[in-house]
Amino acid sequence: MKQISTRFSIAVHTLSLIAVYPDACTGDFIAGSVNTNPVIIRRIMGMLKKAGLVDVRPGVGGAFLRKDPDQITLLDVYRAVNVTEENQLFRIHENPNIGCLVGRNIENVLQDELRDAQSLMEQRLAHTTIGQLVNKFEK
Repeated sequence: MKQISTRFSIAVHTLSLIAVYPDACTGDFIAGSVNTNPVIIRRIMGMLKKAGLVDVRPGVGGAFLRKDPDQITLLDVYRAVNVTEENQLFRIHENPNIGCLVGRNIENVLQDELRDAQSLMEQRLAHTTIGQLVNKFEK
């Protein structure tokens, strides 16, 4: 089974770092905290920038939030980094046997349930902010 892309958790990690360490957030600093290649961080930063969540200082570098951490929801992040393909969290296997009662009906029957589940998850993400997460970090 295919998992949701790690871009979401990396993006949340990145935004949290910038919120906690606004003056120290270079790509290398973020990559060190995430423990990943700086190229991955640059790619995610580009997505976050395009969504209007961060900006990057030219020259010496460093990133800053364009919104207060309490105004950035997890849904904003989820949408910014395109976690799902074609806005579908769940995919249904292709080419079921239409000669079979289940194979012929499974997509139509299951699709509404999966759409509702995704909607509920997105509603939950909309109620949590980066600021709320940062406030939970143990010092």
